[in-house]
Amino acid sequence: MRNVKVGIIGCGGIANSKHMPNLKRIENLEIVAFCDIDIARAQAAAEKFGVEGAKVFEDYHDLLAMEEIEVVHVCTPNSSHAPITIDAFAAGKHVYCEKPMAKTYADALKMCEAAEKAGKLLSIGYQTRSRSEYQLARNLVKQGVLGDIYYVKARNLRRRGVPTWGVFLDYEKQGGGPMIDIGTHSIDSALFIIDNYEVESVTGVSYRKIGAKGCETHNGRLFTEEEYQVEDSAMGFVRFKNGCAMTIEASWSINMEQTGSTPIVVGDKAGLCFDDDDNIVVNGEVNGTLYTQHFETNKYTRDLFKGDDMRDSAYDMAQWISAVTEGTPLLAPGRKAAVVSQIIEAIYTSAETGKTIYFD
Repeated sequence: MRNVKVGIIGCGGIANSKHMPNLKRIENLEIVAFCDIDIARAQAAAEKFGVEGAKVFEDYHDLLAMEEIEVVHVCTPNSSHAPITIDAFAAGKHVYCEKPMAKTYADALKMCEAAEKAGKLLSIGYQTRSRSEYQLARNLVKQGVLGDIYYVKARNLRRRGVPTWGVFLDYEKQGGGPMIDIGTHSIDSALFIIDNYEVESVTGVSYRKIGAKGCETHNGRLFTEEEYQVEDSAMGFVRFKNGCAMTIEASWSINMEQTGSTPIVVGDKAGLCFDDDDNIVVNGEVNGTLYTQHFETNKYTRDLFKGDDMRDSAYDMAQWISAVTEGTPLLAPGRKAAVVSQIIEAIYTSAETGKTIYFD
């Protein structure tokens, strides 16, 4: 693989846990610049993950001005994803932007248009697509094992799991609560597995029943009503143009014992779910006999790097750089990620207006 120089914009939690350590492991890749509004964070990241002499900036425009940088990773709060990404394309960079793609669907479209105008790649941080069991589920659907898909359940429910770091409770910076934070992964995973992006309509509801009342989280943090600016639960119902339906559940705080984040996919031949070990379970009927079949993944399940038993986040970074250097297909392209943003925005709009939102 040829040499690639990368710049990181936003050196907070997701950059430190996912992006930088996994990029650093890739052969012939150098992280040469770091930017953060907290210059000390950028300096610490440069010392830990950067090449010798790596640059540190407070203003991301200075990073984008470095001609040697080919790839930029945007790891900032949701409200800044679109402007930074669009500026990066204007500077001639490929962009990997963290999820959710943008606060609004309009911004998501602008990001796609900027990428296409620049002739550069745009990928969004939906790393669940890198999970071997989700790639296997998608392939089972493609092979027709489930038949005609007519119902999907996308969920990401936490009994008590409000994020206690970052700006997750800041509506202006985030655009919402659990639906745009973790529900976005569930929606994207479901769409990835069934490969259906033709949405007809969306109906949604959202609630602030627990979090804003001083809910105690898993680490004992209490929130006031003033600082808890977003919903703690939201649900949606999606109709696809081919008649398929999808329900969506997302919550940071909900009074349910059974929670989780794996999808359910139902077809007229069989249905698919996941067991407690994240193995695939297919339930169907053959000649009047009900059957249950278990599928386990291995290091050859994923589409790329067969035989390499890398972690999901490592695979996510490696497949992205492969798309840049080798031209392999993007795993999470911007146009498909934009549909996730469109659905989330429609859920919030429907919840606010009480009306079903119809897509053109």
